[in-house]
Amino acid sequence: MPRDPLIGLVGKPSSGKSTTLNSLTDASSKVGNFPFTTIDPQRAIGYLQIECACQRFNVADRCKPNYGSCDNGRRSVPIELLDVAGLVPGAHQGRGLGNKFLDDLRHADALIHVVDVSGTTDAEESTAVETLQGQFSGYGSTSTTVARCLDRIGLKEPLEDWSDDTIERVVQAFIDEKFPTVFALNKIDHPDADKNISKIAKMQDPKSIVLCSAISEVFLRRLAKQGYIKYTEGSEFVDTREDLIEMGDPDGGGLKEMDEKLKNRVENLKDMVLYRFGSTGVVQCLSRAAELLGLVPVFPVRNVHTFSSGAGNAVFRDCVLVKKGSTVADVAHKVMGDVPISYIEGVGGTRVSEDEIVEVGKHDVLSFKPGR
Repeated sequence: MPRDPLIGLVGKPSSGKSTTLNSLTDASSKVGNFPFTTIDPQRAIGYLQIECACQRFNVADRCKPNYGSCDNGRRSVPIELLDVAGLVPGAHQGRGLGNKFLDDLRHADALIHVVDVSGTTDAEESTAVETLQGQFSGYGSTSTTVARCLDRIGLKEPLEDWSDDTIERVVQAFIDEKFPTVFALNKIDHPDADKNISKIAKMQDPKSIVLCSAISEVFLRRLAKQGYIKYTEGSEFVDTREDLIEMGDPDGGGLKEMDEKLKNRVENLKDMVLYRFGSTGVVQCLSRAAELLGLVPVFPVRNVHTFSSGAGNAVFRDCVLVKKGSTVADVAHKVMGDVPISYIEGVGGTRVSEDEIVEVGKHDVLSFKPGR
């Protein structure tokens, strides 16, 4: 049965990786400014934001997901995340916590590489080749992946003639092929961040870069839970009690009053992060990883006319994520397992072939009818 996508978080010690995980989930990974504060591989559930099918069919008011949530067509779909101890140079030789953690991450479908752009956590200087080899030589692969990686760079010279430059190209091609990677440039509110962001932007594909402040996201979510602010994850807007009163709500949305110190922290965060960058960037990290993987949300329903999956009028209760190029048969196997399928219906009750490719807006709402 096709397994669910797994997004791995990697990065140097103290780059803000565990804080990023905490900002994406409700996990309580230990946070500290020293190596190996995460001493066990940490799996947690994050939430990928997608456009829900309920918006397309104008039934957002009745959308009630079994898992995650949906707010007026903005759906949060559970996705599994993996965080391990920060990798250090020499990890492939057992240094730090060694190969065990490299082995944990090799199962990931894509990576979010958390980079401290404040420049305050450079563990050791090393050549690019040493860094790449040290961080990724423990990952597994197949001969097909290796072949595609060599084809990607058009390498013809024999192995014994490889230069350091060739090795670097091969390793980079392997990473690009096996692990589509998002570079989460963290701590963007630090004074030295701009110059480091500029350096990295010259070396990486801009489409793979997301600017973020994980600690800001954690702070905002905590204040929202405590009832001090109104905040939607991934948004640039934060409303306080005073803001809502100015907008005409005499009760201020029922929010608590903040003291001057807390008000100043929120205002500084708005100026330094939200207004400048458009969001904390954390939610966008997952969205960009999903884009690199080509993940397609599919909505299994029992009734393709009402979009319900049981008693009551709730719609689009379930959503599964499949990789780009998946067929209707792949989705059926993921949803139904080994249960025999008599036929499959799409929107409007039309029969759908198992060989059809699922895409956003095409064969992404399906009803599987058991039987032989």
